[in-house]
Amino acid sequence: MSKTVKSTTKNPFDLFNTHRPFYSQEHEMFRSSLRTFIKKEVLPYYEEWEENGYIPRELYTKMGKQGFLCPQVDPGYGGLGLDFGFNLVLSEELSRVGGGTAGVNIHSSIVVPYLETYGTQEQKEKYLQKCVNGEILTAVAMTEPGTGSDLASVRTAAVQIGDHYVINGQKTFITNGINADLFFVVVKTDPNATPAHKGVSVIMVDGDSPGFSRGRKLKKLGMRSSDTAELIFEDASVPVSNLLGEEGKGFYILMDKLQQERILAANAAFAQAQEMLKSTIAYVKERQAFGKPISSFQNTQFQMAEMATELSMARSFLDNLVNLHMKGENIVTQVSMAKWWITDMARRMAARCLQLYGGYGFMEEYPIARRYRDIAVLPIAAGSNEIMKNIIAKSLGL
Repeated sequence: MSKTVKSTTKNPFDLFNTHRPFYSQEHEMFRSSLRTFIKKEVLPYYEEWEENGYIPRELYTKMGKQGFLCPQVDPGYGGLGLDFGFNLVLSEELSRVGGGTAGVNIHSSIVVPYLETYGTQEQKEKYLQKCVNGEILTAVAMTEPGTGSDLASVRTAAVQIGDHYVINGQKTFITNGINADLFFVVVKTDPNATPAHKGVSVIMVDGDSPGFSRGRKLKKLGMRSSDTAELIFEDASVPVSNLLGEEGKGFYILMDKLQQERILAANAAFAQAQEMLKSTIAYVKERQAFGKPISSFQNTQFQMAEMATELSMARSFLDNLVNLHMKGENIVTQVSMAKWWITDMARRMAARCLQLYGGYGFMEEYPIARRYRDIAVLPIAAGSNEIMKNIIAKSLGL
């Protein structure tokens, strides 16, 4: 008769374990250091930042000094030269705090990679090290009133006059709009180009450029501590040397990094969903109704079983995509699937979890209320989920 060997491995169905197949010991050391930093420098102040609708600029400087910004940047420009997994760890841990921390990830993992890939040697030497140490915070300015996801229809115009571009127009919903020092602005350099997207370029605009100003700091439903603003360009003068890549190639530059941006959006939604389910499981075990914990009710158990299943499926799909992305594979269609489904799942989960909290879920003192507000934007950001479905449909030959 053979002996049964008791397994010493961790529960494979631990949905709240943060370790994933592509994470090494170095990734976990980075996570541990980041958590220590967050515990000291973020958590004690986060509720105040949410009330004020603003994260102090000093936080980014502190993060830069500790090596938490732009971990992927080449050591020759002051970075650590680390792989995409470190950007994911950064995204996960900040997302667990709240959606209002999104500005860090936009700077480190979305905007700065444009400069790394398409910047000239002179541009990299001028800006990259300052982006890494927190002296410069970046933002990408795409959206305009009335354009939404249609980048080819931007109306902000840049006209070359001598050795400068003169920019006129307006942008809105710009994350880091108040805090940022350097803006990657999507402009029309050729309004007569056919098709229209061939007239789109990206120009880096320093925050102190003449003719550039910030408009309103926008009040939002959620992600309140993430500063979001309007940008105004009135004959803003920017050196031609600040053109990113080639003139007329802006659309392709932006599309090139969207796969990574959408993975990050899905990953942030996944991390927030983990936190929502984890806290709700703890709550329903404690909350009493009719003389017993509401976790003993069949409806509660079914709700938890369904959400745990969705979270497990999301994790498997997302982990596979991250592996492929880190190998350099083109997985635009699959990433579009992950982005829409996981962000939509997280939004549904927020509503379901809030319902299980009952009246207490409507109280701001419980984090589920903030999660409910924060998660609402993820199906819109990084390309709306309707656009994701268009991409998928095209891949099916429709």
